[in-house]
Amino acid sequence: MLDQKTICAISTPPGIGGIAVIRISGKDAFAFTDKIYKSPKTGKKLTDQRANTLHFGIIQSEDNLIDEVVVALFKAPHSFTGEDIVEISCHGSVYIQQQILQLLISCGARMARPGEFTQRAFLNGKMDLSQAEAVADLIASGNGAAHKMALNQMRGGFSREINQLRGELLRFAALVELELDFAEEDVEFADRTSLIELSTRIANLLQRLTESFRLGNAIKNGIPVAIIGETNVGKSTLLNALLNEDKAIVSDIHGTTRDVIEDVVNIGGTLFRFSDTAGIRDTSDVIETMGIERSYLQLGKADIVLLVTDLSRSVEPILERIQKIREKISDQHLIIIANKVDIASEEARNQLSQYPLLPNESLVFIAAKSRENLEQLIRIMANSINLAPAGSEDIIVSNMRHFEALSLALDAIKLVIEGLHSGITGDFLAQDIRECLHYLGEITGEITTDETLGYIFKNFCIGK
Repeated sequence: MLDQKTICAISTPPGIGGIAVIRISGKDAFAFTDKIYKSPKTGKKLTDQRANTLHFGIIQSEDNLIDEVVVALFKAPHSFTGEDIVEISCHGSVYIQQQILQLLISCGARMARPGEFTQRAFLNGKMDLSQAEAVADLIASGNGAAHKMALNQMRGGFSREINQLRGELLRFAALVELELDFAEEDVEFADRTSLIELSTRIANLLQRLTESFRLGNAIKNGIPVAIIGETNVGKSTLLNALLNEDKAIVSDIHGTTRDVIEDVVNIGGTLFRFSDTAGIRDTSDVIETMGIERSYLQLGKADIVLLVTDLSRSVEPILERIQKIREKISDQHLIIIANKVDIASEEARNQLSQYPLLPNESLVFIAAKSRENLEQLIRIMANSINLAPAGSEDIIVSNMRHFEALSLALDAIKLVIEGLHSGITGDFLAQDIRECLHYLGEITGEITTDETLGYIFKNFCIGK
């Protein structure tokens, strides 16, 4: 897939800015830039300059001055792509950017495809495929936890773990394959006890990695939070207070919210994806009924469930609603929100305070309209999600492609363990080991196809 042509692209966001960076990569990067660049002071060509240096000069087309620029030089193989790279920092005028690109193309360069710089880095062995994918995640990271997770993967934390597993398994696979060459002698080169221990350790690690995907996906895309409750208890008012804007319509009319309203807010460096659902009640309205059905669907998708109740009403219906919601959720954290505490009786507050909570439940008294105790609710939400691994060296899986490959590798290694315990022959055992190795190799790109690479890099921005 490696195209040897020199490529160019704008690496900074499109539009007007203080400066823009134009990146050129390939064997003719220096030569093509020399055709349009001049150093007024030294007159030296870029091809004669040392690597990792900056140079001030001008870009011109024939005798027409385009801009004053700073040029950075990186020589192969010590560059991001493994090729010669020139980065031109010019003023952020759209006209200037386009003029420089047109000049480079007229010299023989071509426009880079989406993600082609990173793709060349992968194909030239500067990084593996999981690290290349982490580059896109790092660019897209919108909170501290996602940034740490992508940075850890880009620096090779995930790859090292996978490669270590694969290396140990490869050694045993070679011994099992060797046994097949001496099948008539009935010898065993691979110690079955050691292989069981290794396979069990690999299975445990793969299990942990696949289980981390739920957290990783939540960190990357936002912790899903479902706001649920009866009509007119203050769900939409709470959403507006959390978002600090009038996102949802607030009305005294029952059944105002008929569909799921979603938005994202950054709380303490973590994204929370809120879903305000239709109020739960008995109704003959077909549209409202559909909205209520969607409310229950959100429960299964959420990591946190905010059950909003109206404390100014009777407490008994609140207790009944808590019990019904408990029956519909499993391991989600349930936060019972006693709203309208400012107009509720002290007796109602005391009665609800004495209600026994389960280990994954919390109770908070608020007044959403006046934002009373809203900070307490936010602290409970932040503490209810264990993000400790995101700040440590533990590996968290956030990529769907990696999750699928790990799941298939886990299935294969489980077959290896079952086969070892049942004493299957070496040829069947070797097949299961090869299958596990194949899926592990897909993650880092040791085993891949042009179709896979094309799918991955087409989602990158141009210039990266």
